[in-house]
Amino acid sequence: MDRKRIVCFGDSNTWGYDAGTGGRFTDSVRWTTLLQELLGSEWEVISEGLSGRTAVCDDPLFEGLNGLDYIHPCLMSHNPVELAIIMLGTNDTKERFSFTSMNIAQGIARLAVKARSVKAGPGGTGTKVLVVCPPVIGERYIDSEIGAAMGKGCDLKSRDLAKNLSSLLELEGIPFFDSGKTIGMNRIDYMHLDADGHRKMADLMGELVNGIMSGENLNNREDI
Repeated sequence: MDRKRIVCFGDSNTWGYDAGTGGRFTDSVRWTTLLQELLGSEWEVISEGLSGRTAVCDDPLFEGLNGLDYIHPCLMSHNPVELAIIMLGTNDTKERFSFTSMNIAQGIARLAVKARSVKAGPGGTGTKVLVVCPPVIGERYIDSEIGAAMGKGCDLKSRDLAKNLSSLLELEGIPFFDSGKTIGMNRIDYMHLDADGHRKMADLMGELVNGIMSGENLNNREDI
């Protein structure tokens, strides 16, 4: 019997960027691998993380980073997909995109609606989608090596993202959870997960997957 597939669609925090080395965390550290271990052999967890990925922005400096352009072929290539987990928004805060926090939330909501429209298998219904807000960017990111490239105000936009996403996704009937309730960014560049953050993210995602597959209203959960 074919395993049920989960596509984790995100940026460098799904890819597994290690701010301490500038490389990638090993399989044993990344939250997507740990989630696979938690869910067991009935599931296949597919990591679709790309450093620099945005929800809807075309980056004038780098190509191929607009999630809206890639979400449909991505989900079709792994079809049928039981659940798509979208965790984006950190890169959309970059000063060069000139987005407000609400604009970023609107872009993620648009991406989630598009993902939901992809039919899961021949004659299937739309793909189940879960949107997870990434942890808040720390204000000291601006003094790190990536501060100049990110630009000003990223932490402020990040701070309001969960609130804006929650209201928009509730209107669309798309499950949402704010990972910043329980998880923080590292103390190096303040916008990436450290090893402990990956472990916590895996535990959180495991809880969320079990909840969404049982029909639970995740928007009301405060105990995770």
